Amino acid sequence: MASILPPPPAIVRARLPSFVATPAHAAPPKRLPLALALGALGVVYGDLGTNPLFALGEAFGGEHPIGATRLSILGVLSLIFWALTLVITVKYIGFIMRASNGGEGGILALLGLIPLKSRPHILVLVILFGAALLYGDGVVTPAISVLSAVEGLKAVAPSLTSWIVPITIVILVALFMVQRRGTQDIGVIFGPVMVIWFVTIAALGLGQIVHEPIVLAALSPTYAWSFCTAQPHQAFIVLGAIILCIAGGEALYADMGHFGRRPIAIAWYGLVLPSLVLNYFGQGALLLSGRKPEPSTFYAMVPHALLIPMIVLSAAATVIASQALISGAYSLTQQAVQLGYSPRVTVIHTCAGQFGQIYVPEVNWSLMVACIALVVVFKSSDRLAAAYGLAVSGTMSITTIAYFVVLTKTWKWPILKALPLCAFFMTIDVTLLASNLRKFWDGGFVPFGIGVAVFILFTTWIAGRKRLHEYIASAMVPLDAFLEDVRDHKPHRVKGTAVFLTGQTNGVPMLLLHHFKHNQVLHDTVLLLTVVSEQSPFVKPENRFVHEELAEGFHRLVAHFGYMEAPNVPDLLKASRDRGVPIDIDRLTYFLGRETMIPTGHRGLRRLRKSLFALISRNALPATAYFGIPPNRVVELGMQIEL
Repeated sequence: MASILPPPPAIVRARLPSFVATPAHAAPPKRLPLALALGALGVVYGDLGTNPLFALGEAFGGEHPIGATRLSILGVLSLIFWALTLVITVKYIGFIMRASNGGEGGILALLGLIPLKSRPHILVLVILFGAALLYGDGVVTPAISVLSAVEGLKAVAPSLTSWIVPITIVILVALFMVQRRGTQDIGVIFGPVMVIWFVTIAALGLGQIVHEPIVLAALSPTYAWSFCTAQPHQAFIVLGAIILCIAGGEALYADMGHFGRRPIAIAWYGLVLPSLVLNYFGQGALLLSGRKPEPSTFYAMVPHALLIPMIVLSAAATVIASQALISGAYSLTQQAVQLGYSPRVTVIHTCAGQFGQIYVPEVNWSLMVACIALVVVFKSSDRLAAAYGLAVSGTMSITTIAYFVVLTKTWKWPILKALPLCAFFMTIDVTLLASNLRKFWDGGFVPFGIGVAVFILFTTWIAGRKRLHEYIASAMVPLDAFLEDVRDHKPHRVKGTAVFLTGQTNGVPMLLLHHFKHNQVLHDTVLLLTVVSEQSPFVKPENRFVHEELAEGFHRLVAHFGYMEAPNVPDLLKASRDRGVPIDIDRLTYFLGRETMIPTGHRGLRRLRKSLFALISRNALPATAYFGIPPNRVVELGMQIEL
């Protein structure tokens, strides 16, 4: 039953040398914080850093624009500044990023911090839905980022407008095509390019501010308050654009394991936040001057002679921003698979020394098709911005809920201490979410629909596995009775070691019973191997596996791996042999089951979900590839299981 039941590890391909990859970020980083901060600029802040291309333009010229009056301009700028301050600075860097799961972050890592007994089923479902929404964000971000950068061609010459969509598609195709090569060769330039980007957008903004210094008054929250009280309807509408300014905040937490909280904070305070504020306020100053920004507020600040270089730099920055979201989708998928929330997929490590650099072809091509479809359908960043924000605000709200549970259940904060803090965060999150719900039929249904589809896949896989476990548990034969039968009847034994992968740590695997019933022989050594994925990202080498010698040549081996680790079963067995487990590596046979799921009308899942689970199971990655098992060492036995 190993091909479905054990919490599945990720596949290890080609350049991964040991039975578990040693992640570069598993130990405290050796590089200086400033060097790590430079790396964070190229990975963590790409999404946040390219939002000025379209965020403010969505407020005053998008699908639901508001009038560009003095009060509205200063009010929107004040809302942007305080959104960046309260959501990114206070919520994420100040609080959420302190919730480290073995150095790792992200919404699934947050789930891992919650004790199992404190996880009501509804909480797990809510967090899984938040994780699923990130896929919707991962589809929209590359499309809107690259499209908004290429739209600068309209400022060069209006006749080039018809080339915007084709050029965007070419860039997106090239971006997804190079993913299989990994980012180790070009990753070193990401940080410096983003430094140039942030310095440039800061300079552009400052050049406008010196002409309208009154715009700096928007740093005061009184302007946000005055705008909201004087024009509450317009203020509520514009919150749908404000969320675009903080989109990418989840990436800070999700990528924390690569750099650490301190370097990410240094980059934020030292360069990112000042640059973003200067650029947004520069765009506001341009609007206050009375100039009509065509084709966009951002490119209206760029001198005409520098438009082409700026478009090239913008395209480079948006590609980097897209890379961060694509890599994040890969990592999220790997975590979901390891934790048993998703069927097996191909996870290829593109660099032996950098564990975080992985490539998931199934996710890659799905994202590419979805991104290109969005560009073809929406055609402009203004229209696409209407589809952006709903998934982001939904995930942020769910992160706050999970953080509250961590505070009260894991860190044992008193309710009266945790509730005011999380209620403050939730008030902001829910307000932004409510405003973005208004954009649902303008395109917000796209990322939301993607999230719902992924959520259905997650929950169907979990429910199907649970039903399968129940079926197997009901048919389980006690191990003691089986060993006693072997001792009494002394079946024929053949030389070598047989490995049966099983999801149970007690009883006799159905696969072993199936083999013994039909073949009437046993190997001299029979190893019952269970791979367990822990809720923590990494497991110490000394806690890697537990060996139990049974009787009649039977042994049980339980291997433990974190959800960020990638076990390779053959290398794992070699390491086990070196520690005294009697395994004949030269005469080793793996027995795997090929299960055929038969949906029935019996109690349990609805028939439609059973059929979906059966379909997913048939298309999951084969266990041989998944566990790194040589195909020429495998014996597969077919079994039919009624769900």
